[in-house]
Amino acid sequence: MHATTIRSIAVLACLIASSVLADDAFFYEQVVPIFQRRCIGCHSDGDSKGDFSVESAKLALDSGFIEPGDVDGSRFIEVITPIDGKAEMPKNADPMTAEEIATLRQWVKDGAKWPSGVSLSAAEVADFDWWSLKPLEKPTIPNLASLQNPIDNFVQAKLKEQGLKPSPEADRQTLVRRLYFDLIGLPPTPKQVKQFIKDKDPKAYENLVDQLLASKDYGERWARHWLDVVHYADTHGYDKDKLRPNAWPYRDYVIRSFNEDKPYSQFVREQIAGDVLWPNSMDGITATGFIAAGPWDFIGHAEVPESKIDGRIARNLDRDDMVSSTMNTFVSTTVQCARCHNHKFDPITQEHYYGMQAVFAALDRVDRPYDEDPKVAEERAFLTKHKKKTARTKFYISQEIADLGGEELLAIDARIAKLEKQKKDGAAKPEFGFHSKTSPQQDVEKWFQIDLGESLAFDSVEFVAAHDNFGGIGAGFGFPLRYKIEVSNDKEFKSGVTTIVDETKQDVDNPGVVLQARSVSGRGRYIRMTATKLFHRKDTYIFALGELRVLKDQKNLARDKKVHALDSIEASPRWAGKNVVDGYYYGKDAKPEVSELLATAKKERANLIERVTTPRLLRVRDSVDEDLRQADAELAALPPVSLVYAGTIHTGSGAFKGTGANGGKPRTINVLHRGDILQPRGIAEPGRIPLSIDDDWKFKFGVEGSEGARRVELALWITERKNPLTWRSIVNRVWHYHFGRGIVETPNDFGRMGAEPTHPELLDWLAVEFRDGDQSIKELHKLIVTSAAYRQSSAHNEANAKIDGGNRFLWRMNRRRLSAEEVRDAVLHVSGKLNPEMYGPGVQLFELERAEHSPHYEYHKHDPDDPKSHRRSVYRFIVRSQPDPFMTTLDCADSSQSVPKRIETVTALQALSLLNNKFMLSMAQHFADRVSAEQQNANKQVRSAYRLAMGHDLPKDQRKELVAYTKTFGLANTCRLLFNLNEFVFVD
Repeated sequence: MHATTIRSIAVLACLIASSVLADDAFFYEQVVPIFQRRCIGCHSDGDSKGDFSVESAKLALDSGFIEPGDVDGSRFIEVITPIDGKAEMPKNADPMTAEEIATLRQWVKDGAKWPSGVSLSAAEVADFDWWSLKPLEKPTIPNLASLQNPIDNFVQAKLKEQGLKPSPEADRQTLVRRLYFDLIGLPPTPKQVKQFIKDKDPKAYENLVDQLLASKDYGERWARHWLDVVHYADTHGYDKDKLRPNAWPYRDYVIRSFNEDKPYSQFVREQIAGDVLWPNSMDGITATGFIAAGPWDFIGHAEVPESKIDGRIARNLDRDDMVSSTMNTFVSTTVQCARCHNHKFDPITQEHYYGMQAVFAALDRVDRPYDEDPKVAEERAFLTKHKKKTARTKFYISQEIADLGGEELLAIDARIAKLEKQKKDGAAKPEFGFHSKTSPQQDVEKWFQIDLGESLAFDSVEFVAAHDNFGGIGAGFGFPLRYKIEVSNDKEFKSGVTTIVDETKQDVDNPGVVLQARSVSGRGRYIRMTATKLFHRKDTYIFALGELRVLKDQKNLARDKKVHALDSIEASPRWAGKNVVDGYYYGKDAKPEVSELLATAKKERANLIERVTTPRLLRVRDSVDEDLRQADAELAALPPVSLVYAGTIHTGSGAFKGTGANGGKPRTINVLHRGDILQPRGIAEPGRIPLSIDDDWKFKFGVEGSEGARRVELALWITERKNPLTWRSIVNRVWHYHFGRGIVETPNDFGRMGAEPTHPELLDWLAVEFRDGDQSIKELHKLIVTSAAYRQSSAHNEANAKIDGGNRFLWRMNRRRLSAEEVRDAVLHVSGKLNPEMYGPGVQLFELERAEHSPHYEYHKHDPDDPKSHRRSVYRFIVRSQPDPFMTTLDCADSSQSVPKRIETVTALQALSLLNNKFMLSMAQHFADRVSAEQQNANKQVRSAYRLAMGHDLPKDQRKELVAYTKTFGLANTCRLLFNLNEFVFVD
């Protein structure tokens, strides 16, 4: 150990007297590790948040937070005790385990004894002597010859060591339900349950595992776990929380990858650098949606330039999300702790952290084009490259011609540029106007209104019909046959309404796009135009409008004001309410004479060039022009590109116009003192974290390395065979989702702030097997679920519980409540309404109300009977700022942060939601309709409904009671009751 380079964290700490009293052993061995791991990062003497520190006895015991001997009176115990799965402390971290809390309660109860002179030191940099950083070596399997699965050898050896006995195997009814939910997230049908129970094949269980892993439902189930970890959502989050309409291709990539059982190394590399390693593949591009999956500050990026402090802060935080997500996800390391100071517990410095920011220094989050067909992608890449080369040739020819044309050519070109600008300014723009939703009837009212912001006087109104160039529709599109214009100070137009234009008595001629002016004086805040007889469009009727102005002394009071409508299709930029107050309508600025002048100028230019140049030069120019035209034609003939919201080099256009840096060259990243953008220190060289004291962690190409090379280097390091973190991390995640608890209980943190493995030899054996095999996650599933440990009963054993109340050593199977997605999908499945359609844009379980500042997501307005919304929950459109209340109640993941493990609670609010939410009411009725269509009498209906919901028959002693309930309250209410049973919402 090089003491000058790395200082030890010294977990047992500090200034311990030469002879340690036996009474102090509990403090040193049990309490200190918890303080070091869970508390001292925020509560040290130098950083005592809340005026509380666990570094020394004085600040700990004199703070008033700890009352020695009084557990219930100690605020310290109160803040670490979870309520409904959540605790005040530790902040922004997983709650303490039951064992940790029990240890601290015992310490306080015994008088909170703190040995004299002892101080816990949070050194600046920890050493590398930690289990997760040690090289992977395949452990010897414990010699228990009677066991067939090596997992069981490790588990039962540990049980024996702890004086525990394994539980017997669960019955087949339990096992089939457990397997279905674990592997595909859906319940088995009664027929599937019956087939498995009666199957006498010795390999029946193994065959069922293979069948489920081969199902397309498997990828949909396990993709949801991965999306939790990478904090995927379909909106940006932050203040405006705007929609990401093209985020979903990344979600689909994850589903495909799990179903294809993609080798894990490739899966990792694609997400970090797929666009560099596989540039013409759909997966290579869409996988980089991982980099952009987290929250994004629209204001800080799209509205604030990078030259301003707030813009720089936003980008610093954005890179922090990219770095922390990469390291938390793939190597279970909390590198983000080093953004403001060296990591207090793990061997990670600020230099290491900002070296990783340098890896992502050129990236922003934007919609990136890609081709689904790799052959099309290759053709597009070839044509684009060829076109660039040809364009360079044309530039040199143009320069030669310009020299020959001299001042005369310059003058003509200046005149052409001026005329083209005039023509462009007068050309039709894409903002057509407002367009209502369609109606099957003509004599219904549709209205559009403007909010002037306050009650104002006006002397005239002007309006003009819309123009649509689609399909030759032309001028006057959507203008109503009858209409009226009203003014009021009441937004709802229920009182104080004055009609200022009334054309409701008879049909009016379509005015085309000629501006209609009415000299009408009045006053009010809201101006509403109501169509009382709609425009006929094919088999439906609509109301459309190009522009509406409210004038006072020729000033348009309505310009850019807020707008509202009864309904609107909002297909921006063509159709949107704001288009009616943008000051533009079709034909307003058209100047036809400009085209004639432009044609004359271009003819003059052609004559001049022909006069001053050689025939050879003209032939070369024409050949190059034809080559470009041919390339453009071939590019135009290719299928249109798709878009994915991904981490990519910005183009300096669109949202990033004026905000980007260096046209794609990586930004210069400085190490920031205390994480402050205004206190830059030395330049950070791209690199990663070291795994040992002599590990050369900087990338060899240094700051000169390209953006793509940096990410490739990081991806290759993560997937190196000798990187122990990667392989331990993924097998632990898979284990966690099967058992409800990882071998390491903190899946995102394998450092000193996290937990240590309960079965370290088993973890390493699994990691080596996975790494050195096919890196098949499906094979890993099969190995785990065919183990006796997985197939155990979840029944309680009092003798075992006294030794291991938390079941850390797996003497039984953990009971698990269904996740929010599993509950919703199971309800759809049982009610017969589950839509099996895969992939594509997310299903919006809300009505979207677009507002000037940010969208509003109105879940209460959604129709639960809409068949389009009955797809699996992995396809939900996920909103960060306004998550689905129903799913949130059922402990759905918070998409604003990485969720390596779900909080699992059982609350009265959940029962109320399952009983009364309108989705549940609707599905209960559909469930009842499904059963009623098959069975006629109440007794058979109850039996059938119970079998569909639970997979087996209802016990006879309960059937009579439930039949009586059905006869009294109806089958739909019985179905609601079944959805609320523990047996329905728990796996076993």
